[in-house]
Amino acid sequence: MLANLLEFEFLRNTFLTGIIIGIIAPLLGAFIVVRRLSLIADALSHVTLAGIAFGLLMEKKTGILWITPFYSGLGFSVIGAILIERLRRVYTAFQELAIPIILSGGVGLSVIFISIANGFNTDLYNYLFGSVSAVSRNDLFSIIVIAVIVCAVIFLFYKELFLLSFDEEHAEVTGIHAKRIHFIFILLTALVIAASIRIVGVLLVSALMTLPVAASIRIAKGFKQTIIYAIIFGEVAVILGLISGYYLEIPPGGTIVVLLIFLLIATIIGKKITQSLLNRKHQSHGEVLK
Repeated sequence: MLANLLEFEFLRNTFLTGIIIGIIAPLLGAFIVVRRLSLIADALSHVTLAGIAFGLLMEKKTGILWITPFYSGLGFSVIGAILIERLRRVYTAFQELAIPIILSGGVGLSVIFISIANGFNTDLYNYLFGSVSAVSRNDLFSIIVIAVIVCAVIFLFYKELFLLSFDEEHAEVTGIHAKRIHFIFILLTALVIAASIRIVGVLLVSALMTLPVAASIRIAKGFKQTIIYAIIFGEVAVILGLISGYYLEIPPGGTIVVLLIFLLIATIIGKKITQSLLNRKHQSHGEVLK
């Protein structure tokens, strides 16, 4: 595997992308989970699918190569993020309605574009479930830029994002521009989803943003520790998923998600065993004191 990694550029691109995605997806996912906005990732992933289908349709019908599915998916994802934020302001009393509205619109557009393009093809299948050979050098550079933007924004606005995630009312009282920060946050989510589709696939990208966080919450003792554990779990799943996808010739997205589920189950069981041992220790200590 190492020899092939050094020999083939597409494998180097894929693994570098996987490592980057394994960092930024759980990093942003920690804030998404804490803010109870996990469904936003699903909504934007379906909008991204519509953009990808549109890009494939344009390539097929017009032959215009600069409208690539990756960039059209990125554009649709950003537009979807903006629309979600706009709809949240329209439905101030029912802000959660914005998510299913955009999700439904994404699914509807996807069906239309796929139908016009005469159904599924190999390229669309790779975008749906990920691929070990789909990342070009240009894609890698774009993903690096997205990763730099995401890490820089979270570093600069960590305090604001943290306060908004745990106590939005207190954050607003302290003078934080909640609407502006939330708008930036949802744009970052759109960028990360678009960046992750090459590796995990559109239909499974939300799992990479939420499952590592779900596992880390079980064992972490603080928010920063939650982020660190989530990134570790994400990296393990992505690297093993890419390796198995290469050797078994299967889309890596499914393997990555299954590995994350196993990690989640392991942390749940491990937490219960640890808690049980601690309870027994306390009981035995109490009996000794008596």
